[in-house]
Amino acid sequence: MKTFELEGVKRTTLGKKSSKAARANELVPCVIYGGEHSMYFEVKESDLRKLIYTPNIYVVNLNIDGKTTEAILKEIQFHPVSDRILHIDFLEVSDDKPIVMEVPVKLEGLAVGVRAGGKLGLEMRKLKVKALHKDIPELITINVENLELGKTIQVKSMKIDKLEFLNAPDCVICSVKTTRVARGMEEPVAAATPAAAESTPAAE
Repeated sequence: MKTFELEGVKRTTLGKKSSKAARANELVPCVIYGGEHSMYFEVKESDLRKLIYTPNIYVVNLNIDGKTTEAILKEIQFHPVSDRILHIDFLEVSDDKPIVMEVPVKLEGLAVGVRAGGKLGLEMRKLKVKALHKDIPELITINVENLELGKTIQVKSMKIDKLEFLNAPDCVICSVKTTRVARGMEEPVAAATPAAAESTPAAE
């Protein structure tokens, strides 16, 4: 995974009043779990944009008052009306403790079923995996070249070294659906029926 550098300042006071004051100064209250003790801190709202509003996943290098900790985003709370970031939970990561993350899916290749007139559909844009953070890829790339018309790729068919897939095994990741064009290509061409010849009297 890519890394993202983020600086924060430890919070000296907690509670709703303190959080409201932080947001008024364009700061976002945060907490990091997973270590020996939880730590409460604040980061600049403007520093979060490239971390939050992106399809990419990151390991975050948190620098809080000079102390650096590796973490991942665990949960983000948004304002229901303005969509401003209200609060973020981070989870500290280590080299020997597996974590759970959702990883974006990317399809590659031209499916056999698409060449036959079908339509390729991506049903799951992310897959939930469990692994050490250093083994989690930025993308899960799936080759669909051999995917035939009407066929699917399910979670149970996924096999990637060092990754454990946590979605239900029968969940469909992608499929090639039959279209009217494909149905038309499958239908046999009806044989033309010759019109009955009219009998005419022979000329004498």
